[in-house]
Amino acid sequence: MSSEKKIIVSDSVGKDLGGLISKLYSASEKKDGDFIIGLSGGSLPKFFASGLEEMSSLDWSRVKFIFCDERLVPYDDGESTWKAYKEALLGRVQGLEEKNFILVDVGLGSAEAAAKDYENKIRSYAANGFDLLLLGMGPDGHTCSLFPGHPLLNEQSALVAPISDSPKPPPSRVTLTFPAINKAKAVIFVSTGEGKKAMIENVVKKKLMEYPAARVQPESRELFWILDKGAAANL
Repeated sequence: MSSEKKIIVSDSVGKDLGGLISKLYSASEKKDGDFIIGLSGGSLPKFFASGLEEMSSLDWSRVKFIFCDERLVPYDDGESTWKAYKEALLGRVQGLEEKNFILVDVGLGSAEAAAKDYENKIRSYAANGFDLLLLGMGPDGHTCSLFPGHPLLNEQSALVAPISDSPKPPPSRVTLTFPAINKAKAVIFVSTGEGKKAMIENVVKKKLMEYPAARVQPESRELFWILDKGAAANL
């Protein structure tokens, strides 16, 4: 794959997402070990599920999923990102099972303990970094649980950080940091809806660094945006 940023304006976001994931998987030079995908919440579980047919080339036994952020709520809570993926994906294709997912332990009693535990899991399962991150962007320009003006934007060493004062409820979460995000071999943003068009312009076109999504600049330079026509209207 070429290294410049690519913007895909799509009439079928899920199918284009699935097709791009399949291409990146096939282009991976990894001959052994797992292909590590970082998952975000919001609308991404729905889009991922609708692109499964395009991902038929993936050997799911070689894929591990790690969460880019997670709300510290019970696994059966409606705010749980794991629950969203479990309901959207499990039972859909052979080989895609619960054991593919590396879960945040939400029962450790604090965001700090959960973040430390999850960083240890990431260093174990993804010692060489992520092969692919799937990211969304909020209308305020946040991505993962990295919000505008928050001190976590300046984290330089930890791969996973706790957040107990998220401006978007629920307040207690864990999130990947930029040291982890920008080491990924490839990053795909998915953003849809006309309500996102101004922020897409700020982040993609103007590259305004006060918005966390604009700070996603993988060293690999493999950065993709999949947008619908509404979100891309100002580009």
